[in-house]
Amino acid sequence: MNTSVHTSLVVQLHTPGTGRYPVFVHLGYDAADPFAVTAVFAHDGRVLAHWRLAREMLAAGLSGPVGIGDVRLRPAGTGPGHELRMEFLGDTRPDGGRQRAVVYAWASAVAGFLRETHAVVPPGSERAPVDELLADILATG
Repeated sequence: MNTSVHTSLVVQLHTPGTGRYPVFVHLGYDAADPFAVTAVFAHDGRVLAHWRLAREMLAAGLSGPVGIGDVRLRPAGTGPGHELRMEFLGDTRPDGGRQRAVVYAWASAVAGFLRETHAVVPPGSERAPVDELLADILATG
């Protein structure tokens, strides 16, 4: 049985003034960390950003706006070609503002990836190894 899911997608990075340009995102999921999806954004062989996203939040963002912190997701457009709009807020700039990136991905591709993760660990059956973590902490304390 597979315990991980991986896919690479071409997404569109939106930059003010220049429009959109394609970048790759590699999405990864591992049953050992069942609540999280990793997203590694790259262009020309260079990693631009690496984010850990809540799998449930990623799924919810396909149908409505979610997120109030550093990651905000929402559907963009309607119909079969609609996209998932992902906004990422980064470090504070010297002028007091924050770094910001907006990325658009085909919603159907993200939904397909999530379906594969659900086959590995169905929603609601995720378990965190809390007992093992507490045992490790108590053993070293």
